[in-house]
Amino acid sequence: MAVTVNVGKADKIIRVILGLSIIAGGVIFQSWWGLVGAVSLTTAAMGWCPTYLIFGINTNK
Repeated sequence: MAVTVNVGKADKIIRVILGLSIIAGGVIFQSWWGLVGAVSLTTAAMGWCPTYLIFGINTNK
């Protein structure tokens, strides 16, 4: 099963920055929200977002 890349370069950069910020906030405030940041980093690394697939969005050019 081939995974289609649907996350573009700018989108990846935003996801990494947001993911790291959320993880830092989770660590600082000792909250489970850090896991949400990990999801953002994972989708950026894979270049594929399941939510984008559901809604037919593709930011990859």
